Formats: sequence, structure tokens, C-alpha cells
Amino acid sequence: MGAKEENGDGGDIWPPIEQEISNELDTNVKKYLRGEGANLEILKDKKLKGQLALREELYGKSAKAAAKVEKWLMPSEGGYLEAEGVEKTWRIKQEAIAREVDILSSRNQYDIVLPELGPYTLDFTSSGRYLAAAGRKGHIAVVDMKNMNLIKEIQVRETVRDVVFLHNELFFAAAQKKYPYIYNRDGTELHCLKEHGAVLKLQFLRNHFLLASINKFGQLRYQDVTMGEIVGNFRTGLGRTDVMRVNPFNGVVSLGHSGGTVTMWKPTTAAPLIKMLCHPGPVSALAFHPNGHLMATSGKECKIKIWDLRKYEVLQTLPGHAKTLDFSQKGLLAVGTGSFVQILGAFSGSHNYSRYMGHSMVKGYQIGKVSFRPYEDVLGIGHSMGWSSILVPGSGEPNFDSWVANPFETSKQRREKEVRSLLDKLPPETIMLNPSKIGTVREAKKKEKPTKQEREAEMEAAVVAVKGFVWKNKTKGRNKPSKKAKKKQELVAKAKRSFLDQQLKGEQSLSKKKQKLSEEVELPASLQRFARKKPTA
Repeated sequence: MGAKEENGDGGDIWPPIEQEISNELDTNVKKYLRGEGANLEILKDKKLKGQLALREELYGKSAKAAAKVEKWLMPSEGGYLEAEGVEKTWRIKQEAIAREVDILSSRNQYDIVLPELGPYTLDFTSSGRYLAAAGRKGHIAVVDMKNMNLIKEIQVRETVRDVVFLHNELFFAAAQKKYPYIYNRDGTELHCLKEHGAVLKLQFLRNHFLLASINKFGQLRYQDVTMGEIVGNFRTGLGRTDVMRVNPFNGVVSLGHSGGTVTMWKPTTAAPLIKMLCHPGPVSALAFHPNGHLMATSGKECKIKIWDLRKYEVLQTLPGHAKTLDFSQKGLLAVGTGSFVQILGAFSGSHNYSRYMGHSMVKGYQIGKVSFRPYEDVLGIGHSMGWSSILVPGSGEPNFDSWVANPFETSKQRREKEVRSLLDKLPPETIMLNPSKIGTVREAKKKEKPTKQEREAEMEAAVVAVKGFVWKNKTKGRNKPSKKAKKKQELVAKAKRSFLDQQLKGEQSLSKKKQKLSEEVELPASLQRFARKKPTA
């Protein structure tokens, strides 16, 4: 049996498999097309019609080529939990998921219990291969998540509040009791950043090679890790906070404050770019969607809000408290509070988040940090008794770009990527709310009218230039002082005339505007007889 081609001749018969491939290709072509094609039938200009028809044909060919290549360059497909009948996805336990997945994926479910060294905080590299875990009691460990090997663990013997990887897994920064320190993968201390003080939170801007920190006095600092210089040092003026996240879309650092406000900063401006009141009470957690257009905030009044950063409006308000928030690469939102983790998802295409999964830790565990692992359906949880990992189907990007983040990169590829990223390093001035403006042409500003003082200064400068004119010595009778004085007066009057004409025109236009305004103002009935009457023809 076969199927007839709908848009072809009636005699063309395709086998069922090829028909299915053709339908899939058509769906992918629509995804890559640049909107709907232009209606060329209404055009009368034949030349323009031909040019646009050629362009539309090129667009169609490029979309078809991209759809064909997608099958080979992106072989993996993402999937989510699907419930049958009255079953709910958020009722499915981790044990049930572990029974259905392959052995390699089931290894991503584990619990590391270190009760004497917690609570723990986590950070993954951009490729998702390496994990840095730091305990409050001074324990720092770097783990290779591919084969679950412990690369290095050190004991710094003082409080560690936060840990973050730098541009790759070879270097990481730890916020310790007095100062933040930078270590290499072998645990060797490289730098002590005393200018930052007692830091509560660290963030690293990968495209700009900037290490951002907020200390217990509310000071925000940016340090360039390539040159070692402080790029920005600002007092927020809003008190102590440990809620800090970076928007991956534009590199803007956001801080959540105890007054319920969220401020957005860049390293070249001493004042915040945006200051928005998000909650009536303190902000407890903050997270950004990978596309940079959505922000999730949580307040102490037990409300979680989803914000649209293009309009700075609330899209959705959800009940519940969150101590930590994190978005996955595919847009799932993890909410951690107490000993319970809830994952929210928006599957209808709109940003309407609802319950997708849930996971309860052992009673008594206090969750401090949740973080999705890039390119894997895994959620890392740092809690008071160590750290854990659970499976969240559909959270990670199924296909990775080896030029951006390669989980299987060799040491040679890592070195080449480091050199390339240093050459492509962006200056701090490129951090802005709308980075798409970079590379566009600035609109020409309207020429502002000079003030009265500026006009007078220009006129005096022109008169001085005329008076300083050097006269040539001419023949006898033409070089009299009276003729020179008369000529000089003429030149001075000529130089003044243009400025006086401009001033007269400005005064006339101003008087006309005033006259129009006075005519437009409606007088009360008792004064209508005094209004200026328009001349009749």
C-alpha cells in the first residue's frame, strides 16, 4: 500500500515510510522558515516582483537544507514524563523512574551523606561534566560526573559560603570566611582577593571573564580574572543580601534585597539599571530563564512570581515559599524549600507554569541550593547533610554544540577553546539590558537650538576675527585710515547680520506660536467679545 502525494500529481505514489519522512521534513521546514512568504500577486512592478520571488525561493531552499541537516546534527530528542489516564506526573517517584531508564542514566541518582561538613552548595561547568561542591565547614570537592571520579578534595579549615567555576574546570573560586580565594583543579591556592572582603555570593560572567561578588556590607564588585584589575566597585545602599544571579542573555547581575526590591547592575554604571519592587517582604531566591526574558522570584510572603523582563510585568503568581530557584536549559523551574523539591513546567507553549515533578528528601534535610546539570536530565541538590542528584526527564538540552560546550572535550580542545574564548572576550561596556543594540546604527539626534549666550559668544568671536584682519598695503590714495575704518565697519556689520537675522527669525516664530496658542485657548463666554477676530476675505 502507498499514499498519494497531496501537492503532486495523482499518479505519484509514495511508500508509507517515505510519506512519513516527507511529513516530518515539511514540519521542520516550517520551523526554519522566516515567517510567512510575501504576497507577490498584488505587486505591479515586475522587476521588484522578480527580485522578491528569487529571495523567497532562496529562503525556502535554506530552510529545506537546515531541516535535512537537523536529522544528522541533532539526532537526540528531548522527552518529558507522560501520564496515562488519571495518573499525575508529579506523583511518579524516583524509584519508578530508575527502573525504566538505562544503567548509565541510573548512575545519576545518588546521595552523598557528609553530615559533619554541611550544608553544601553546588556549581556545574558550562558543559555539565564537572561538579564543584563546597561544605560550610570548609570541605571543597571537584567531581568528574562522567565516570563519577573524585578529582580533588581539600579542607580549607574555615567557613565556605559559596563556590563557582571560572571559564573552565581548571579554576574555581570559593567565598571563604574573610576573603574569596581562587584555586586550581589540584587544590593549589592561586590568589587571595582581599579587595572583595567577606563575600556572601559569587557569580562568574563567562563571556566577559568577570568575577562578580556581593559582600556582607552590600558592596558589589567586578574583577577581571584575565588582568586582575577591579572593573567595578559599587555600594548598593540596600543592605546585606546573599541573593545574586546573572542573566545569561545580557550579563546583567541582579540582586534581591530585604526590602522586596530586585536591582540590576552592570560594571560601568554606579547606579542600578533597573530597580523594581517584586515582593512586599524580603526576596529569598532569584533565577533567570536561559532565553533571558523570564525571571522567577520568591518572597518571604510565600509567593513565587514569574516576570516578563521585556515589559517588567508579572506573568504568573504561584503560592509557596522557595529558598532556592533554578531554571533548566529547556525551561523547567526547580523550587527548593525545607526538605522538598518541586519542579514546575510550562508545556502548553505559554509561560503558564504548573506542577511537573516532586521529590521529598529524608526528613530533616534542609535544602540550600538546587542546580540543573547542563545537557543532562539531572538536578543537583545541596542540603544540610551533603548533596544529592535526581533525574528530571526533559530538563536538559539533548544536543550539545561542541564549539560552545563539549562534555567530551580533550585537553587539546580545552586549550584551543581557552585561547579562542580569550580572543573573543567581550569588554564590560557590552553589558546592557538590550545587547541586540550592539552593531546597530545610532539614530541621528535632532539639532538643538543654541542658547542666547551661545549665540552672543559666536557673534563676538566673529567680530573679533574681523577686527583682527590684516590689511594689505595698497597704492597711494587707497590706503587712507578713513577708508580702512569704513571697510572694517562694513565687515563687522556683515559678520553680525547673519546672527541678527537668525535671532529675528526665532523671535518671529516664537511670537507666531504664542499667537496660535492664545487663539486656541477658549475664553469664557463673558470675554468672547474681547477675543481677536480673524480677518475675513
